[in-house]
Amino acid sequence: MTEHRPEDPSTEAPAPAGAPRRKLDAGSLRGLAHPLRMRLLDELRLNGPATSARLSERTGESTGTISWHLRHLAEHGFIEEEPGRGTKRERWWRAAPGAIVLAATDFDQDPASRTALSVYQAENLRRQFQRVADSMAAEWEGEWRGTGSVSDWSNLRLTPAQLQALIDDLAAVVARHTPDPDAAPDPAARPMIVQIQALPRKESDRP
Repeated sequence: MTEHRPEDPSTEAPAPAGAPRRKLDAGSLRGLAHPLRMRLLDELRLNGPATSARLSERTGESTGTISWHLRHLAEHGFIEEEPGRGTKRERWWRAAPGAIVLAATDFDQDPASRTALSVYQAENLRRQFQRVADSMAAEWEGEWRGTGSVSDWSNLRLTPAQLQALIDDLAAVVARHTPDPDAAPDPAARPMIVQIQALPRKESDRP
């Protein structure tokens, strides 16, 4: 899960209150800002621990390439070895817990990081869109048919403070519906995609 400050035009739902957060600096941003590394981190977050061989099967990349990118992710603390599992020849990796926080304005005075920031933002938006597209293209059965919603409200006029209040309110609603990670999962429940995008819109007659 990734949390972005309002000044970043790509937003995912924040982690539940109290969950650990890690703010990206220039070094860790460059360590993560690669399409395959971001996909590997997604795979481990969404589907659980895996080896380089399993990730190779899922992504179509060679195990050597996967292992190289996994080492980069591990060096920057985005993933860690699954304890008590694997061998010297077959390592199991899992995503490190907690949300990743990115404030795009932190890099305004750092031209060297702008390329990495652009790659990260573009890939993050692409992956968000792909999750929604995959869900809409899937064949759902029974009571899951017709569930979900893709909505757009473009008639709001807010101040920066009001926009932040709206974002905070929406995040609080998501947090209320986020189950306790220690609770037994409901067998009837499925994993959800919840994306919140609340952004200012440029008007043609205003800067």
